[in-house]
Amino acid sequence: MEPTIVRLTSPTTDVIVRCQPFAEILYWGPHLSGFMPEDVLTLSRAVPNGRLDVDTPLTLAAESGRGLFGSPGVEGHRDGYDWSPVFTTSEITHQDNQLLILAEDPQAGLQLRSELQLDSASGVLKMRHTLINHHAARYWVNRLALTLPLPERAGEVMAFHGRWIREFQPHRITLEHGGYLQENRRGRSSHEYFPGMMVGSRGFSEQQGEVWGIHLGWSGNHRLRADVKTDGRRLLQAEALYLPGEQELEGGASLSTPWLYAASSRTGLNALSQQFHRYVRQNILRFPDHRPRPVHLNTWEGIYFDHQPEYIMQMATKSAELGVERFIIDDGWFRGRDHDRAALGDWYLDEKKYPNGLAPVIEHVKQLGMEFGIWVEPEMINPDSDLFRAHPDWVLGLPGYQQPTGRFQYVLDLCNPQVFEYLLERMNWLLSNHDIDYIKWDMNREIVQPAHLGRASLTAQTEQFYRLLDSLRERFPQVEFESCASGGGRIDFEVLQRCHRFWTSDNNDALERQTIQRGMSYFFPPEVMGSHIGNRQCHATERQHSIGFRGLTALFGHMGIELDPVKEGDTEQLGFVRYVALHKSLRPLLHSGDVIRIDHHDPSTQINGVVAPGQERAVILVSQLTMPNHQLPGNLRIPGLRPDARYRITLLDTPPLIHQQQGGHTMRQLPAWMKQPCDVSGEWLAQVGLALPVLDPESAMLIGLEQL
Repeated sequence: MEPTIVRLTSPTTDVIVRCQPFAEILYWGPHLSGFMPEDVLTLSRAVPNGRLDVDTPLTLAAESGRGLFGSPGVEGHRDGYDWSPVFTTSEITHQDNQLLILAEDPQAGLQLRSELQLDSASGVLKMRHTLINHHAARYWVNRLALTLPLPERAGEVMAFHGRWIREFQPHRITLEHGGYLQENRRGRSSHEYFPGMMVGSRGFSEQQGEVWGIHLGWSGNHRLRADVKTDGRRLLQAEALYLPGEQELEGGASLSTPWLYAASSRTGLNALSQQFHRYVRQNILRFPDHRPRPVHLNTWEGIYFDHQPEYIMQMATKSAELGVERFIIDDGWFRGRDHDRAALGDWYLDEKKYPNGLAPVIEHVKQLGMEFGIWVEPEMINPDSDLFRAHPDWVLGLPGYQQPTGRFQYVLDLCNPQVFEYLLERMNWLLSNHDIDYIKWDMNREIVQPAHLGRASLTAQTEQFYRLLDSLRERFPQVEFESCASGGGRIDFEVLQRCHRFWTSDNNDALERQTIQRGMSYFFPPEVMGSHIGNRQCHATERQHSIGFRGLTALFGHMGIELDPVKEGDTEQLGFVRYVALHKSLRPLLHSGDVIRIDHHDPSTQINGVVAPGQERAVILVSQLTMPNHQLPGNLRIPGLRPDARYRITLLDTPPLIHQQQGGHTMRQLPAWMKQPCDVSGEWLAQVGLALPVLDPESAMLIGLEQL
């Protein structure tokens, strides 16, 4: 058997695990240069009076049977028995940075298999549990959670809330006594509570402070918690949330948690994000080829359900002139789909709208040098549909109850083999008979009373969705998929194993997108974040923004345009051409570099950027969200560059009004560096910086830096 103490190590992060007689993480944090196994002797805890007479370890299973009075990692029973298991290590396998620990409770007839993998390149820790029932009688699992310890100085939680068209909104909570619990029961990873959070030293920021972050790669219901025990110890816990009676293990059966991804940083949130991004790029993303991410034109906010093939081809022609590289037909192409109240489930081409089929449109798009994509929502069904009239029993729900519709639709029961085969056959027809490069896969409804044959089946429903995508990707490996769930409702690492892009939000309002995209950037790199230039008057909010603010906001992601380009005026079209070309020129940097979010004393000013991996190039976006708190915005200090190198500063884009310098405006005279060539050192930029101009609310400027 391997030694009791195991070290998983990377240049940024170490994880020290005591494996015997039970599995306990003793350390998770910055890399230790001189660690020796005997060092852990210093961590032998005192035993306080008035409590149990022995130490109570915070194990990977967080067993209540060891006297750990808190949320246990395993909750279940065998018809009322074996409800408080205690696991003892029976086998350890340690190879490179992978650790497998088998632990047994022979009394309860259970085995716990714990897998820990520390990625050497990124420092991200990946872990999961598998619970195996070794007893002949079935075992009901109520909870199966992953537990990570935190140091006592972790005193503040940063988590995310939101709603439709306002996702990824951060909030902070002091962690001193008790804890913070976040639950999602909406049937997908959700707009409301993204399955991730950070805990750190109080006041941690983008560039400062110790911080530990987790993300549960799971597209269904989940529960996250950060707890403080009465002895001061802190922990993070993450799990898929099971509905009553959902997990039944017969003899020999097993249940695995989703993978948990964890990272730590002692220099703020930027370093944490960069670890997650590096891990995603190297271990999760699988594009069909190595081409740049193509600029999109999506028809939804341009024509909605009004599909006229000749006009759509005009849109495609104009899109190509603007520099668009992928043209996507959104909702409205299939039989009877004239509005959002009918036809979901009837995945047959509407021959009234397309009397000659889709082929002429697709061929036109291809002749223009663009890829072709199309929208689907396979998991859904409208009550007003031929499919529902023929198979009302295919709806996911509890018999005997009348479910509320959501967006005039129900969910199909993917655990029903007939449903699964029908959807697979329809998607196979669509992709086999048409030259399609891209599928925008939507999922517009929250799930109420998910049941298959009367029993709760949300976890199985999620797994069947994965299986459906896996089957399609195996048959059509060249096709890319976008995860869209009313925008940001299904975004996580597990679905990203099967898709290539997220539709970040149904809200194209550039002001709202500034916050939404910043929140998403903590976990996901720019190349998977769908960010579109919408209409001047936003479809979702009716707010109006200049083409400059919309263009620069959409720049830092996987860029697209969401409107009818034929109807846009010359000024707007020139703007589209400008920002599409600017995005293409910066795309190699944006989709490979290190994302940075820069701390600023005024929350009305939001600053983010990307620094090249070799530090030879950077681009910085300064966005003025509302009126600044002071007359002068102060200096912009830019981290991440080589201190001893000199950089040429270039203004890549500024609001037109900023250069008028007329009376009555917010600013009379620009800083000198904006009016003449300026070369400075990376050290000066990081420590002293650039004096910022006074920007108008809801405007932005783009700064480029090139090493000389």
